[in-house]
Amino acid sequence: MFTVEDRRQVRERLLERARNDTRVVAGAEIGATAGGGGDRWSDVDLTFGVADDSNVADVLADWTPDLAATFAAVHLFDVNFLSSVYRVFLLPGNLQVDLSFTPRAEFGALGPKFTLLFGSAVERKFPEPPSAAHIFGMGAHHAVRARICIARGRVWQAEYWISGVRDQALALACRLRDLEPGVGRGFDNLPADVLAPMEAALVRSLKPAELMRALNCAVDCLLTVASARPELAAGIEGQLRDLVQEW
Repeated sequence: MFTVEDRRQVRERLLERARNDTRVVAGAEIGATAGGGGDRWSDVDLTFGVADDSNVADVLADWTPDLAATFAAVHLFDVNFLSSVYRVFLLPGNLQVDLSFTPRAEFGALGPKFTLLFGSAVERKFPEPPSAAHIFGMGAHHAVRARICIARGRVWQAEYWISGVRDQALALACRLRDLEPGVGRGFDNLPADVLAPMEAALVRSLKPAELMRALNCAVDCLLTVASARPELAAGIEGQLRDLVQEW
């Protein structure tokens, strides 16, 4: 695995490259390490503003082979969000490098973890996190899909949806406590009495009886968390509990 010094060197070389690229007019650190945060396992997460007379796609087209040549970086995938493009790379030692590029006129913080390193940034409205109602609704949807997959004998797909119910229950618990619900970031900060019942929702085998048992636990966890906001499950709690009874 990469070392903290490996990460520091990669970060500094990327920032040097950005400052020497006339198309890049601003740069910031985002994510866990912004403002001196993060830990030994944190990745490199940098974002850049692109000049008005330049194109984000052209900058990425030049940077990607350069990272491959300089760091033996492998391009994993892209994420498009609003006017930004996030490109994720994996370097030797499994150091993940996330680079994002945004047109200068829209370059600014989309969350609290943003430290401007050079250039200037505009004020932007932070995206709203998913609502508690949305998260609960997703969990209910996943429960129905899981039960149907069990009935169809599609055991691997059933396991996928059961895990989804449990994850939505955990995300809902985070949302109700102002913890970050996305990609499990807040899960480990939940109280022990919330986490303990969730373990029973882990699927232990692909036998139909076990899938039903795990689904029953996952639905119970979802409804237990939602009980703090009774309006979330109003009208469908009975349906969800009926769903996990044997057909």
